[in-house]
Amino acid sequence: MRISREKVNKLAHAVADTLAEIENVDFLEDRNSIRQEARRLLENLMAQEAKIDAAARQKIESQRRTILEGSQEWDILYRKYYNEEVKKLGI
Repeated sequence: MRISREKVNKLAHAVADTLAEIENVDFLEDRNSIRQEARRLLENLMAQEAKIDAAARQKIESQRRTILEGSQEWDILYRKYYNEEVKKLGI
């Protein structure tokens, strides 16, 4: 799933704000640095998810017969291949 840069920034702000509210958390960097790192991490995670999704879809498309997206068989294969790709990455 692709989300806009604005939404990623909003999530990063929420992460930094939530961390700031926790009493046992002290920032070694300024809050903006924390927000930027959270944004970078979120973008990396979304990029990995996109690669996993593409690999799972490619495996389904490489089947001998056509499997229609949205069918029960497609959903089962997608989950299977998606989980295989996640395991390959050690996530």
